[in-house]
Amino acid sequence: MATPSELLAASLEVMKKVQREGIVRSSEIGRTHRERLIRSGFLREITRGWLLVTNPTLPEGMSTPWYASYWAFVRRYLSERFDDEYCFSPEASVKLLVGSTIVPGQLIVITRKKVAQNLAMPFNTSLLIYQDEKRFPESRTNLNGLWTMDLPSALCRLQPATFKNDPTDTELALRIVRDASQLLRILLEGGNTAIAGRLAGAYKFLGEEEMASRIVKGMEAAGYRIRLSNPFERDAPALTGGTRVISPYVSRVEALWKSMREDVLAVFPKAPGMPKDPEQFIRKVEELYVNDAYNSLSIEGYEVTAGLIERVRGGQWNPEDEQDRQQRDALAAKGYSLAFKAVEDSIRKILAGSNPGEVVRVDHHKWYSQMFSPSVQAGILKPSDLAGYRSGQVYIKGSKHVPLPKEAVLDCMETLFGLLKEEREAGVRAVLGHFVFVFIHPYMDGNGRMGRFLMNAMLASGGYPWTVIRLARRELYMSALEEASVRGRIKPLAEFIKEELEASR
Repeated sequence: MATPSELLAASLEVMKKVQREGIVRSSEIGRTHRERLIRSGFLREITRGWLLVTNPTLPEGMSTPWYASYWAFVRRYLSERFDDEYCFSPEASVKLLVGSTIVPGQLIVITRKKVAQNLAMPFNTSLLIYQDEKRFPESRTNLNGLWTMDLPSALCRLQPATFKNDPTDTELALRIVRDASQLLRILLEGGNTAIAGRLAGAYKFLGEEEMASRIVKGMEAAGYRIRLSNPFERDAPALTGGTRVISPYVSRVEALWKSMREDVLAVFPKAPGMPKDPEQFIRKVEELYVNDAYNSLSIEGYEVTAGLIERVRGGQWNPEDEQDRQQRDALAAKGYSLAFKAVEDSIRKILAGSNPGEVVRVDHHKWYSQMFSPSVQAGILKPSDLAGYRSGQVYIKGSKHVPLPKEAVLDCMETLFGLLKEEREAGVRAVLGHFVFVFIHPYMDGNGRMGRFLMNAMLASGGYPWTVIRLARRELYMSALEEASVRGRIKPLAEFIKEELEASR
């Protein structure tokens, strides 16, 4: 008679064969296997007939597996139900096309098929699907298996409120369009004078006089009268006039920095200035050293492996293995100590007059390799894991922000270091340097620790003391990061770091 472990292993074998990107249809797996895997925490329901592969060691209510698999589910659900006869709404299309990193609360989908549905999904997310054959766009784009409107079509259909509610995404979208003719063709076909006036006004606000003029003259040549109106409510655009967006991810980093800078300056205290005695400053840093290597802030979507199945089959699988946990903690503590010393060396260079952005650009990989070298030597990580930036996708526990794709990491990190080198204010370097680093999430693990090291190196460049982010305030810290990443509000994070700074004096 098979043991419970053998039965669970058999169910995992079945699930491994049918899962696609962490998604399983109920009809693909027998009831006995399905119920066993749900009881064991390997499967959770998304909606009727659809299941999510999860990690049973994660706490109940953890949102990360869902956010990690969100687009995989949307892609498969819409494809299997509508084939290619669907398209995202203009607003959703713009967000996807400009590389938005946020899992939407509600995703609006239009289709040619007769349907009206609001599909409830985990963690207050939903799919609103309805038929709109008359407005179904002729030009669409398939992006990673998802059908969106092409960018000109989406921009010509945007509601005016979008320019106010999502100004950064909308600005990036407008700057991606290479030629006004892409928009004019749509505007002229529909005789859309109000939309033409709004787009021309938006381009004029962005400093794109040529784009604005071409839209106006193109419409007037066809006999239409155009009245310009600026749909943005910002005082100034996030990027300078004439900026063409080649990489929406790089431009997003630049736009975040520029749009958030003044809010940081309004909150953060004035820098004390470079210390007169650099070695005394370093001694104070050493006195504040705390062996507090935090657990990683990033967690990947769970994937069933052959190794896991074999451990389960042999009854060796134990998610609460105390010995394994203690070994990992000891190695993390040792790595943190080595990395801390490496950061001290970097701070010495900064205090000696080197540009702080350039110092961190050169040294940050050393911090990372020191942090994880004990795990490599113990055989837990491969030596290649110390090579550099991540080669896969990562996710942040509990966050709706999905870090940038691996292809964008190198360019965005170069952009970050350029911004750090050019920034005059140490407080801005510290707050925005930390935020943008974890926004990019350049490594597979250790991003939170690395971000705090960067923050303290930048604080030192202004003579601020080493600042410890206290574990007791972790929820406030994570909430402030989420506000900045998802809602674009940097003040909570600036205020939080200011409070931790004052507590560390």
